[in-house]
Amino acid sequence: MSPDFVLVDLAASSKKALFQQLGQVAGPALGLDAVTVTSALAERERLGSTGFGGGVAIPHARIAGVAQIAVMVARLARPIDFAAVDDVPVDIVIAMFSPPEAGADHLKALARVSRRFRDREFVDKLRGAASRDAFYALLAADETRDAA
Repeated sequence: MSPDFVLVDLAASSKKALFQQLGQVAGPALGLDAVTVTSALAERERLGSTGFGGGVAIPHARIAGVAQIAVMVARLARPIDFAAVDDVPVDIVIAMFSPPEAGADHLKALARVSRRFRDREFVDKLRGAASRDAFYALLAADETRDAA
């Protein structure tokens, strides 16, 4: 995870606005245009909400031109409706971008992210982080812990 892929207090009034902002950041970093990324997230979301509860969502997409799985984490300034399974508005978003051929690796990464972000204590720490640096430090420490 790159510090450039950590966004704090992101202002988005809807899923559409959120996906546009994610596309604007992720697109250039992935070597793609923002519209391609935005469209891929929106297309996946049309299949069903990626809001899995507790104020957390994991929008994800397989996109031609993506070299390896990339993850972006955002804390929203205000929660937005995501049609989550528990109807709780979302304020923590983990966006994942994968190459089209990343089948099993894509699913394993989704499962790992899902497991980690079901931990309410960890998510509460992210919500309480006072700065982008503190938010990133929590994520980086968690990633290091998982790698051990």
